[in-house]
Amino acid sequence: MKFSEANAGRVFVIRLEDGDIVHETLESFAKDKGIMAASLVILGGADRGSALVTGPAQGRVFPIEPKKRVLDNVHEVAGTGTIFPDEGGAPVLHMHMACGRGSNTTTGCVRNGVKVWQVMEVILQELTDTTGIRKKDAATGFDLLVP
Repeated sequence: MKFSEANAGRVFVIRLEDGDIVHETLESFAKDKGIMAASLVILGGADRGSALVTGPAQGRVFPIEPKKRVLDNVHEVAGTGTIFPDEGGAPVLHMHMACGRGSNTTTGCVRNGVKVWQVMEVILQELTDTTGIRKKDAATGFDLLVP
């Protein structure tokens, strides 16, 4: 385990609107507001055609091949995530959400493009006084959080 401490900064109440792409919109918001680190919760609707990374194609096989799932219809969503800067200083969202319709649920990472259906609500809690950064890990190819 690796860790560092942070302090609470500003809190933002955000409404994403129909057609917004979650990760693009939130990263742009963070950049515009000078937010380098944050924790987030989100809920609302994801439109059909939204894409999630749902894990590796095979567990511990390298190189890691991401498995992708495209939603075939509108889904209810709930998710959580973090923002930390990459090595170039840009804020990067890492968010997972559960997307449900009827009795079926798909859970995954939003980085392939989740599109808002009508509305998503976000509470973004800025983290200050943190040294957290996302750095490329040679073994996995992931941009891992280094607290």
